[in-house]
Amino acid sequence: MKTHCVGIIMNGVTGRMGTNQHLVRSILAIRAQGGLRVGDGEVIIPEPILVGRSEAKLKALSEAHGGLPYSTDLAPLLNDEQYPLYFDAQTTALRCESVKQAIAAGKHIYCEKPTAVNSADAMELYKLACDAGIKHGVVQDKLWLPGMMKLKYLIDTGFFGRILAVRGEFGYWVFTGERQAAQRPSWNYRAAEGGGIILDMLCHWRYMIDNLFGNVTGVSCFGANHIAERWDERGVRYDSDAEDAAYATFTTNQGIVCHFNSSWCTRVRRDDLLTVQVDGVKGSAIAGLRACWVQSDAETPKPVWNPDVENPLDFRAGWMRVPDNQVYENAFKAQWELFLRHLVLDEPFPWDLKAGARGVQLAELGYESSKRRTWLDVPELA
Repeated sequence: MKTHCVGIIMNGVTGRMGTNQHLVRSILAIRAQGGLRVGDGEVIIPEPILVGRSEAKLKALSEAHGGLPYSTDLAPLLNDEQYPLYFDAQTTALRCESVKQAIAAGKHIYCEKPTAVNSADAMELYKLACDAGIKHGVVQDKLWLPGMMKLKYLIDTGFFGRILAVRGEFGYWVFTGERQAAQRPSWNYRAAEGGGIILDMLCHWRYMIDNLFGNVTGVSCFGANHIAERWDERGVRYDSDAEDAAYATFTTNQGIVCHFNSSWCTRVRRDDLLTVQVDGVKGSAIAGLRACWVQSDAETPKPVWNPDVENPLDFRAGWMRVPDNQVYENAFKAQWELFLRHLVLDEPFPWDLKAGARGVQLAELGYESSKRRTWLDVPELA
């Protein structure tokens, strides 16, 4: 058995997403299955070390998972050849500088998005990584959600015919923290700490649209700060000055119009926390995180507008659920495995730091559009 052991500095994994999605459900899951098998008698074994600012949190996380090594001091690890890969899941405001240090130390990079708080810094990371000759990737997890993979299958097999438009609905009610604890950290609602739903979610919509519906060419966005005061993890009231909802429309080079509503101030009455409806000439589909429903042209009902009587049509009944014809991995784990293959076997991995910078660019333009109340073109990053 040929074994490739890959030491990974995992910075910022004491947070909810870092712990659950990246450490437990990705890296530790890969280790639990005996590593990532990449051929007959060949396997990749990730070897993580946990890094963060709180020794107490790191110790608790380490002990909960079999005594993983941990450190509060990043600097010596960046000089340790045992760990060729640096992963960053810190808060957005901290990420750019740490990634820059890791690139300077010659580490390969895999990191969460947004990669920076502005596109200039995000592109600098990409150029530094290219100059350093290292491998680099950015988490774009929603591409591997079962619902989105089913949409991709429908697109690739021509189910829609010509796609006309896409409508995404994302969000849920995040409690203010006054009477019930909030489900999201308080920094999400502070602009100075990298909070705001435009920076958070337009990065997601960029890679989803680019990979499914064509490259984004234009944006119109309005950001709203619906709830101006919240209570933090200690129960202390604070001014939430970052936008908590965004209403955005995008165009693509395939002539498709995409509209995405993103809100932490909405109560859910739909099939999932994220739903994406795609309408085409030959059929439509609506996907959630895992499930996907379709309606072909032949099965489309013919409603008639008449508000004076109860509608006789059961619109939901006319949709068919796409079957689960394959086993779907955790979306984060699926991309981790692709990046590990890229790192060890040099297989292609297009979701690099430039892809991350495109997401930051779209968020930046979203803010500008909201400020100016205007439509903006999205130029290619150079």
